[in-house]
Amino acid sequence: MSAVETFRSLHHGRMPGDPLVLPGPWDAASARVFAEAGFPALATPSAGVAASLGYEDGATPADEMFAAVARIVRAVDIPVSADIEGGYGLPPKELVERLLETGAVGCNLEDSHRGVLKDPRQHADWLAEVRQAAGDRLFLNARVDTFVRGVAEPERAVERAALYVAAGADCVYPIGAPLGVLPLLRAGIQGPINVLAKPDGASLRELGELGGIRVTFGPGLQRRAAAALSGVARELLATRRPHATQEPQK
Repeated sequence: MSAVETFRSLHHGRMPGDPLVLPGPWDAASARVFAEAGFPALATPSAGVAASLGYEDGATPADEMFAAVARIVRAVDIPVSADIEGGYGLPPKELVERLLETGAVGCNLEDSHRGVLKDPRQHADWLAEVRQAAGDRLFLNARVDTFVRGVAEPERAVERAALYVAAGADCVYPIGAPLGVLPLLRAGIQGPINVLAKPDGASLRELGELGGIRVTFGPGLQRRAAAALSGVARELLATRRPHATQEPQK
């Protein structure tokens, strides 16, 4: 079984309360940590990778993002999916080729640009072109940005998801969906649903019971690691002892 077939199979046949949990590595070192812990696959977060490269979220040049994904893939022997934002304006064929060159088995693709939702039918047509170019070589996770762009009605998310699934998406990701609407989304959407785990939010089991087949963390794990490192830095400063001064010679 190929890596992408293995990755795709992880999304199917899951019991309620037992979602596929995909930690989000931001560099090769963090990828190795998650792989050695026993996770079966990983999903990079674009914001976490951006932070590791010194960019704001959404400002990473395409070349640097693909290079970072390639380093993460090389560091582990488990499947890696990549968040490649809105595709960086690349034509579908070129986008697919560049992603396959990294060794990734799948990708997230957003349906908004600079904070504005894209026309869902035009986006679905574009996703269909990506699917055609990729064939079965990539697992496509279509992000639905309605909830994070101020559109609270679950029906709008379901409508977009239906278009994206029809276009060939393997999974849909209604990012930021409130917990209370997850059962409605589960009932209205065909295929796996990706949900976002939040710090101090619902447990992974609860997210699975509410309808999540797959759970990712966005940049949450990278930010937790950065906060922990900040604590270490503060501790080092707090325990630092001033150098002893020498008495001047007479």
